[in-house]
Amino acid sequence: MDQFVAELRKIPPVTRSLLASSLGITLPVLLNILSPYKVLFVKELVFKKLEIWRLYTSFFLGPGGISYVFELIMLYRTADQLESGPYTGRSADLAYQLVFVAASIIGLTVPLGAYIFTRPFIVALVYLSSSLAPPGAQTSLFGLITLPVKYFPYILIGMDFLTGGPGAAAQAVAGAVAGHAWLWAVWGTSLGVAGPLAGYAKAPRWLSDWLDGGNGRRPPQQPGTGGPGAGMAAAGVHVVPPRTRSSNTGYKWGSGQRLGAN
Repeated sequence: MDQFVAELRKIPPVTRSLLASSLGITLPVLLNILSPYKVLFVKELVFKKLEIWRLYTSFFLGPGGISYVFELIMLYRTADQLESGPYTGRSADLAYQLVFVAASIIGLTVPLGAYIFTRPFIVALVYLSSSLAPPGAQTSLFGLITLPVKYFPYILIGMDFLTGGPGAAAQAVAGAVAGHAWLWAVWGTSLGVAGPLAGYAKAPRWLSDWLDGGNGRRPPQQPGTGGPGAGMAAAGVHVVPPRTRSSNTGYKWGSGQRLGAN
């Protein structure tokens, strides 16, 4: 048991919290312990009945079946790549910025009739992770084909269109838009140039002390000190030379099931 706890503590704090939230909300719903209606975003209940928790729970309700396993793995891999790469030593900044990303996703998807924001949230994470990957980084899709990691968000959008129709694809596009706004505002879109809101994207001191204080992690990759492609070298995204490609790169789902349908 102690070894299991020690392994859990190796997971960065924000990633660990995201996984715990997903499991803590999805599993009770799948086991019929909790009604999904209690965790969905319903505007009238949030703002008139003050059921504020729905602003949080609606981001972590996953689908049933094997699709949830794939979605949970994708959430873990992507969040860990960010927190162990460009946000190394700055978990508080990642958590702080995710609040604004979540708010933008709500604003973009509620007009589309969305009640669950899990999928666009993951797409936003994937978009930033893919944009910050080093040039030439590639990923494996289902262990079948290898493609540049920068195309991965668009692959997810295409899969949502094929399996969920235009409505699902529109929500995924909203997640990509939120991810691009995140990239532009904080990291910038030019090499070595920080985003226009990078100075405002730092977490409050109390949050930084709580998540990052005294953890002994290496100096962080700051926005604008390398631009897109400079912050993911240690984040689990690997460059695959054309003549030495291996199946042990990037995302490997091992099945053709849809990733995280809502």
